[in-house]
Amino acid sequence: MNHIKQLLFNRFKTFSLITISISFSIVLLMIRMKLTHSYFYLFLVWNLFLAVVPFTITTYLSSLPKLNKYILFFWFSVWLLFLPNAPYIVTDLLHIKISTSHLLWLDVLLITSFALNGLALFYFSLIDMKIVLTNIMNVRQIKSLIFTIPFLCGFGVYLGRFLRYNSWEIISNPRFLITDILNILIKPFHHTEAWLFTLLFGTFLSIGLWVFNCFYSNPST
Repeated sequence: MNHIKQLLFNRFKTFSLITISISFSIVLLMIRMKLTHSYFYLFLVWNLFLAVVPFTITTYLSSLPKLNKYILFFWFSVWLLFLPNAPYIVTDLLHIKISTSHLLWLDVLLITSFALNGLALFYFSLIDMKIVLTNIMNVRQIKSLIFTIPFLCGFGVYLGRFLRYNSWEIISNPRFLITDILNILIKPFHHTEAWLFTLLFGTFLSIGLWVFNCFYSNPST
């Protein structure tokens, strides 16, 4: 319990900023619902909840004084499974094209606000996991893994946005999910959009991670 209290104390600023930012997004959503009498964008709350899951996992792992490598492997697998949900919110900007609200600017501001929260949670969680993995991996292995993860997330976002899979379908509906993944891997020229999206979105996340990491590790610069 003491190490959890110490973690909360050490990360009070991070938790406070995330809470304020999420609260602002919720307020924007409430304003939008009040002005338009529409609950269309309520799904953003669920998407943001899913984005909080990987951050919660790495926060929990960071609070543990010692980690068994098998337990860490289990939580890492769950974390990686849910991690694409955080940057996924960026693709909710696609809903702008079907918006019928005369307050289009509010819709843009609303979704962007939720998307930025998702990205922040993604980067905080990824940096936390990088630190946690130092217990069982060397620096070279960690760098290789951290380089790969944004592209894995890009692929995960593609599966969620365009093929409409959810994170838990690896358990509830594994046959169809694995079949679609294998088709994309085996027949890349028949799924060029999947590969292009994965490459570009993964690069987008990688550049964001580089920028975020620079400011996170050197906040005074």
